[in-house]
Amino acid sequence: MCQLPKNVLFILSLFLSTISFSQTVDTSLVEVANALLEKKVKAYGVIDEKLELYKRDSLQLQYLADLYKRKKYLEGESYVLNAMGEYCRNTSQYDKAILFHKDALAKAETAENKQLHVRSLNMLGVVYRRIEDIRKALDYHQEALVLAESIEERTIVVKKSIAVSLNSMGNIYLVLEQYDLAVQRFKKSMEIEESVGNKLGLAINYHNIGYAKEATGDLEGALTDYRESLRYNDEIDSDLGRVICNSTIGRVYIKQEKYQKAVRILNTTLAMGKGLRDKFHLSSVYLNLGWVNLELKNYNLADKFLKEGLTLSKEFNLKSAEAEAYKHLSTLSKNQGQFEQALVYQKQSYELDEDIRNDKNFKYVNDLIAKNDQERYNLKIENLEKENATVKQTLKRNKSIWITSSIVLAFLAIMIYILYRQRLLNNEKKILTLEQDMLRSQMNPHFVFNSLNSIKQYIISNEQKNAVHYLNKFAKLIRKILDASRVKVVSLGDELDTMDLYMSIENIRFSNEINFEILVDEEINLDQIKMPSLVLQPFLENALWHGLSSKKGEKNIKLSVTKTQEDYVTIAITDNGIGREAAQQIATNKIVKRKSIGISLTKNRLTNFVKDFKNNFTVNFVDLKDQYQNPSGTEVVLNIPLR
Repeated sequence: MCQLPKNVLFILSLFLSTISFSQTVDTSLVEVANALLEKKVKAYGVIDEKLELYKRDSLQLQYLADLYKRKKYLEGESYVLNAMGEYCRNTSQYDKAILFHKDALAKAETAENKQLHVRSLNMLGVVYRRIEDIRKALDYHQEALVLAESIEERTIVVKKSIAVSLNSMGNIYLVLEQYDLAVQRFKKSMEIEESVGNKLGLAINYHNIGYAKEATGDLEGALTDYRESLRYNDEIDSDLGRVICNSTIGRVYIKQEKYQKAVRILNTTLAMGKGLRDKFHLSSVYLNLGWVNLELKNYNLADKFLKEGLTLSKEFNLKSAEAEAYKHLSTLSKNQGQFEQALVYQKQSYELDEDIRNDKNFKYVNDLIAKNDQERYNLKIENLEKENATVKQTLKRNKSIWITSSIVLAFLAIMIYILYRQRLLNNEKKILTLEQDMLRSQMNPHFVFNSLNSIKQYIISNEQKNAVHYLNKFAKLIRKILDASRVKVVSLGDELDTMDLYMSIENIRFSNEINFEILVDEEINLDQIKMPSLVLQPFLENALWHGLSSKKGEKNIKLSVTKTQEDYVTIAITDNGIGREAAQQIATNKIVKRKSIGISLTKNRLTNFVKDFKNNFTVNFVDLKDQYQNPSGTEVVLNIPLR
């Protein structure tokens, strides 16, 4: 794919001529370098773990390059040459970076080391993407991706290489303006980076996804992803990452017409960017500052920053940035009435855009993607054929066991499904039975007959207003009971209205002697709290007929709704009746005994209601005593969970 430099010493001299050196070789490096050399370590991950500390020190790299070249340790030499290439790339010395990476690639190929081979290909692709040579970048990244995916042992290093290639292919889709496909690749890359804990990779992918969203007009979504990228860059303490993120955030602010916010963040970013060795992204900071000052009509500042950005763009051959600079300068000249100069700038911007489009060669990119997909498809077919042959051999040896196991598993699956369906049917049947029992309980014939009989007494006594009043209430109560039979849950507000109607009707039979009141805490929203319909009626019925029916004197029932716990609402029904012990004694002495199922039915309904809740319900009966420890009533405390 590429021609190698004829003289490695020439490459090293280029490197040394642009880098300031330390004074001495670290003694610890000598030990580490010799240990790797003695074992002739081949794994990239192990080499990187030992030498990563020295990658940014020029003298240490020079020492390693000389040592490993002299000892013919190809893996070590390839690693060091790639480190030199990265150094040059990060200081915007792209031609020199390409020479180092190509030599690293040659060493990796000679050593037949796939991990270092993939690493060198990806590094070359990154450099060519920096200088907007899309064709070569695609060639290298495509070759890296295919080679990485052919490695059977997926080490962390291999996974990271695949993530880099996926990210690069995502950038290809960005070039093609196929943003959905680009985001898909970035997310796949992000999954790998997250699995290996590579925060730098996550920062890069979030930034790329933000760029795709910005390009499609989703500015708020872009800001979210840019800020997430910035968060990861802060965690790894990357000034370069901060400059990149803050520059793009400033650009979004300009598009949102938040000019002052853009000025603040871009001024801070410019000061940080000037201190970096990598000037690649500094041009965008200057251009964004020029743009925002152009919008603010600060034409002198706009001219200064745009021309600074233009100078950097030309110096490092950044055609896209150069075209953007000319476009803004054209607008600036037009606003200042310099129409001829505006036309010149506009023409220069247009010509650069044409060159960029020709360089990208969209047909070539599409063909390359198709070729890449076909190669990956062929590789998958080849792997599947190998797996198929293995499976066939396994099937021949274990055919009877496989068939028997399949039959057993199928039988078990069918049995589990039958049991599951039976459980569902039983549950549905139980729910239906509960609802039917509930309706029968609420529509007790004695209650209906006695209620109508009480209203009839008003009619006989010629108390027409009372008769009509209570007949209306009775009709509303019957309608609510019938409506409740058609729904599983009602709001607590509806339930309290129904209970108020029920107590009004029952109170007729007590000659209106019952003092019934409902108290609700102000902060409780009754419409938001749900519960089974008519669940409070059995407790009120007990209070009436067991607690108060045999009591002489004042008869009170109080229903209070409070929230004493975070996830519960508490409903308390308190009466001043004869107490449960005396009521039980009276019931025992009755000749005709009537079995009450209301409370147990209510508990079953509540159990079914909260089966999918995080919390359970509770029902507590409290025997009230006066100061002499004599029974003074009963309190039922019902705790209903809210979730």
